[in-house]
Amino acid sequence: MTPVVDSYAVIGNPIAHSRSPWLHAAFAQQTQQAIRYDRCLLPTDGFAQGLSQLRDNGLMGCNVTVPFKGDAFALAQWHSPAALLAQACNTLWWDGQTLKADNTDGVGLVRDITYNAGVQLSGQRILIVGAGGAAAGIVGPLIAAGCGHIHMANRTAHKAHDIIERHQLMAGQHGCTLSASALDALHVPPSQHETPAAKLSSFDVIINASAASLGGQRIALPSALVHSRTLAIDLMYGPSSRVFLDWANAQGCATRDGLGMLVEQAAQSFFIWRGVMPSTAGVLAQLRAMVDAPCD
Repeated sequence: MTPVVDSYAVIGNPIAHSRSPWLHAAFAQQTQQAIRYDRCLLPTDGFAQGLSQLRDNGLMGCNVTVPFKGDAFALAQWHSPAALLAQACNTLWWDGQTLKADNTDGVGLVRDITYNAGVQLSGQRILIVGAGGAAAGIVGPLIAAGCGHIHMANRTAHKAHDIIERHQLMAGQHGCTLSASALDALHVPPSQHETPAAKLSSFDVIINASAASLGGQRIALPSALVHSRTLAIDLMYGPSSRVFLDWANAQGCATRDGLGMLVEQAAQSFFIWRGVMPSTAGVLAQLRAMVDAPCD
């Protein structure tokens, strides 16, 4: 008898670059799970219709990437606490007829920083650049990890303020202070900021969660934001991460791309769907070798 193979996918636009099918195939082989995992390109205005058609064709769950994380949140009928705080999700699945949503981005990032990079976040000052779905998804887990202060800066300041405001209650419960500003405000000297919480001196971790990397655009950040032990992270990986990480290297920062986060968030999604947590260390090492291999 042919075994039943459950169907999953990653949905986005663009999507051809995604390593998620390879990742989930590796997880499935490791844990002996019978699944199929595909890439699915949908038009930017066609998420709901496309997801419905995929469901009709047997899809059991999916990962969601740019630009659909907000659409996925709006369409879901049940949301995890992480998804509610982020107002965005990257993981969907059906429980009977109920479409459920979670956000595993932040969990993946914290695991990569603390386990794979060996950097402890307790008491650390964090700068997040960007206020899209990826940025929104990492704030809550960073608070839970014990960060001392998190500042979010975005070209459009009100988006950053909205995300920070949603997390204020959680931050207070964990002893973390939050602030937000326009990206341009990062160039204002710390002495000129109005409140102590918003004084923008150097940060222990700087996270580029903006869309600039997708377009190869440089983010102009002042060198005063870094110190001798600052860790700079771009949530993209491969060539897309190089513009930001090259700037960070020039400032003397330790640097890390988003490949570890990709693996760790995928493992959490796999656990949600299949009830078994795959081991990530070997998978990350294999994927790193693939991504860093020189092109012929």
